[in-house]
Amino acid sequence: MLEGSKDEAFRCASAGDDGLVLVWNVETGERLQELRGHSQQITAMTTFTCDDGHTTHTSLLTASSDRSLSLWDPDTGNRVQTISDLQSSVKCLLVLERLCVFVSGGGELCVWNKDFQLQCHRPNHSDTGITALIELPKNCIAAAMDKEIVIYRLTVSTDSSISVAEVRCLSDHQDRIRALINVNDGLFASGSHAGELILWDAIEWNIMAYEHILWEESQACTQAEIRLAAPKPSEMSIQHLTTNGRHILAAVGSGLYVFSVLTKTVVAYRKAAHDSNVLHTMLLSDSKLMSCSEDGSVRMWEIQDLPLSAEPASSGFFGMWTFSRANKPSAPPLKKVVDVPNIRMLELTGDLIGHSGAVQMFVSFRENGLVTCSTDHLLILWKNGERQSQLRSLALFQKLEENEGL
Repeated sequence: MLEGSKDEAFRCASAGDDGLVLVWNVETGERLQELRGHSQQITAMTTFTCDDGHTTHTSLLTASSDRSLSLWDPDTGNRVQTISDLQSSVKCLLVLERLCVFVSGGGELCVWNKDFQLQCHRPNHSDTGITALIELPKNCIAAAMDKEIVIYRLTVSTDSSISVAEVRCLSDHQDRIRALINVNDGLFASGSHAGELILWDAIEWNIMAYEHILWEESQACTQAEIRLAAPKPSEMSIQHLTTNGRHILAAVGSGLYVFSVLTKTVVAYRKAAHDSNVLHTMLLSDSKLMSCSEDGSVRMWEIQDLPLSAEPASSGFFGMWTFSRANKPSAPPLKKVVDVPNIRMLELTGDLIGHSGAVQMFVSFRENGLVTCSTDHLLILWKNGERQSQLRSLALFQKLEENEGL
């Protein structure tokens, strides 16, 4: 698990199954702090910035399987606050900076203030618990629980006390929700294990678009499967979602899928972007993106027009979208990619090879580098070689000027 800091120090924190949290300098690769206190794996981590009117300080918030929460000062490595003996492990954290509180999700939903005092809590009735949290407008939050998204509203009383109430349950997914993200101020998106991508109105909580991503088996594979059992689709679980507000990038099995928020249509896709499941993605721009996989690779892609002489491959993409509920029979028929106008392709532009295990995620610091983490117990700091060469040349010329050319 990685968490990047946006401060001038260009720091990132890494956490693993050993319960240890390490703070790193991204520019030099130097290990700055060791945060020791958890006895089991870290299950969630985020930064917590609270402005008290006088100073603004960024802390690090961690949750662990040891059923504890901790607040750390990344500058000193000290643990500032801790809560132990929670009823269940926390699986996700959400900071509401405007209210200077944070929300923890797991077996129950809890709201805490900056001093780690419990403000309110709500039990949930799902065996899987809360697996993802996002902030919505009008003091609302969305929580993913199994196949459902539950909308809660926070109310701040005149005495500054906070209460939370369930206001809506969205049950349109047919399988377990794997990803939940904010898209922009008015939209959020969710993705399921069955390959369902739903775009939601963030205020009215209505479905704005529905995509069912289904990779089709090749003819040879289908025939082979018929001999053994009934044919079934390839791995189509949505492992990860990311967005820049204009496009949504979905990791679907070992493939990548780009969806336009504006037109609610397919922009580009790549059925076999990696050899194994894609675990994390990022949109660097409207045309450039990055992904990492269980196969140990980190790959960079560019959205390009299909060559005029080439025909779009029909091997395997079905998509549909509708403005109605997902389970209503009024949905339009499925459309193959070849039927979608202006479809483009994802062209591989770079491959970062260095890990020997699954690359779980990465954090980009733009021109200052990229940090990847893997099950091989390594963090790798990647730099742009051309930019580093220019910086070295500039430093050399400056040194020569200081020494009058000697």
